[in-house]
Amino acid sequence: MNYLAHLHLGGPRPAQLLGSLYGDFVKGPLDGRFAAEVEAAIRLHRRIDAFTDSHPLVRAAVARFPAERRRYAGILLDLFFDHCLACDWDAYADEPLELFSARVYGVLAAQAELPGRLALIAPRMAADDWLGSYREFAVLERVLGNLQRRLSRPSVLDGGLAELERLYRPLREDFRAFYPELIAFAAAART
Repeated sequence: MNYLAHLHLGGPRPAQLLGSLYGDFVKGPLDGRFAAEVEAAIRLHRRIDAFTDSHPLVRAAVARFPAERRRYAGILLDLFFDHCLACDWDAYADEPLELFSARVYGVLAAQAELPGRLALIAPRMAADDWLGSYREFAVLERVLGNLQRRLSRPSVLDGGLAELERLYRPLREDFRAFYPELIAFAAAART
């Protein structure tokens, strides 16, 4: 799962939203570096990633990609699943995506310090409405380009968008089968 799904699954309170994002930017043991509720959300983020990566429906979705792409198919799938969530948002959330996104951006803006690279990207995330923009499939091309710039071997994602486009329907069905299970997992893990 990528940013939007983690934010949706992590809980509605500001500390939960922060921890849901921090999970991608904070590595290693937590040891009280952050408030308890933020750290609980970081731990949930990690559990969601582990649940997702080991789930049979996700493994089947990864297997749809050609063998030479499967090592990095998880990255493509995370982005695509955020696209699916944004497209089907009303089926999974009571709050409109525009209001949810604005609330997340407000929480980030109100935070005096953000960890690591999140401090650099949070203003761009809000200015370009990254969360809402996932509704547009074409946005994934820009996101993939940004990811490629951070990889030591950027060519591994070459052609990734074309493969997502080719697999669009079956992957969307994979998402629709998997996401309710992930919602139930995250809700149980938060309690």
